[in-house]
Amino acid sequence: MKINFLTQILLAFLLAIVLGMAVGPEIEVVSPLGDAFLRLIQFIIAPLILATLVVGVAGNGDLKKVGRIGGKTVVYYLATSAIAISLGLGIGYLFAPGEGVDIPMENIDESAAETGQQNSVIDTLLNIIPTNPFQSLVEGNILQIIFFAIFLGVGIAAVGKRAKPVLTFFEGFSEVMFKITGFVIMLAPIGVFGLVAPIVGDHGLAILLPLLKVIIAVAVACIIHVVITYSIAVKTLGKMSPITFMKGIAPAAILAFSSASSAGTLPLTIKNTTENLGVSKGTSSFVLPLGATINMDGTAIYQGVAVLFIAQFYGIELSVMQLLSVVLIATLASIGTAGVPGAGLIMLSLVLTYIDLPLEGIALIAGIDRILDMFRTSVNVIGDASAAVIVDRTEPLDKEDKAIST
Repeated sequence: MKINFLTQILLAFLLAIVLGMAVGPEIEVVSPLGDAFLRLIQFIIAPLILATLVVGVAGNGDLKKVGRIGGKTVVYYLATSAIAISLGLGIGYLFAPGEGVDIPMENIDESAAETGQQNSVIDTLLNIIPTNPFQSLVEGNILQIIFFAIFLGVGIAAVGKRAKPVLTFFEGFSEVMFKITGFVIMLAPIGVFGLVAPIVGDHGLAILLPLLKVIIAVAVACIIHVVITYSIAVKTLGKMSPITFMKGIAPAAILAFSSASSAGTLPLTIKNTTENLGVSKGTSSFVLPLGATINMDGTAIYQGVAVLFIAQFYGIELSVMQLLSVVLIATLASIGTAGVPGAGLIMLSLVLTYIDLPLEGIALIAGIDRILDMFRTSVNVIGDASAAVIVDRTEPLDKEDKAIST
């Protein structure tokens, strides 16, 4: 009997947990399997985004329509991010994860508190514009690639018939990239095993127990956001059964949980939304790459819980204005947060600095950041897919552009 793809990933995930707990740190020997899979994913991300986004923008032809799709996408992402950060703060108050926690500061890696250089919101927005688009492709700067692809697509659409050969090239290029993506995704179960087993083997339960309330709080908030916010949005705006939606995006969500990289999961997210959820390639190639960089609902939830955890740990009472600032800054900062493992810590350092909380607090949860990253990344990917479904339903494309639902 042939085992379907979702079952293969689930079995690989469960096997990784069991062997990781049984073998311990020695299970690190399988980590090259996960590393190789991530490298393959990284290998296809930049060309896939460039090709599909150019076709998605230029293929629509109507620049007003592109503007409408982009506007709806950004508004949806920012709205759900604001809901997510508010939910994170609410769950943070309910669980009070920082109260009564005793973590010896001398045992903490203080280098974790020095999490990159802080950029202002203006700098973040300016950095979206590439000075050399080819360098952006080489470095894999997703936001700059998206900027370049959108303007390239707009230019092709504006020129019209004379740019048809360029559009034809990118259409063929995107089909090639989809085929290569299919080959790489076939290795996902092996990659999931290689990514999860070493994490379980290295950490075990020792690092989890003192911060268990933080993990539970983030997990509960993530589940609530997925089950309530996305289900209602997909049902009311996307006219799709939440069960159908969750089942269709499940493989990408599991891979996101394992890899902790929404950008790395992007190829599978595109595949799932087009094949399982019936979203047009034009919509998915525009909405999903954008979501992989600016839609950080799971990360926003994490910000809310982490901010309250740190404030409670240090015995600092946050004012209403500080809480509102957390909602605003975390929502805006999500635009410039890369969809890669550990990016949430950089975003958290920006929020802590803005509301004058001790930056050293980052070190308190750095040890479990990878575990929290798995939860929040899965939410990010599900949120991307929900946006694609909703935008596709409100902006119906030509029938031939619709993917065949499987």
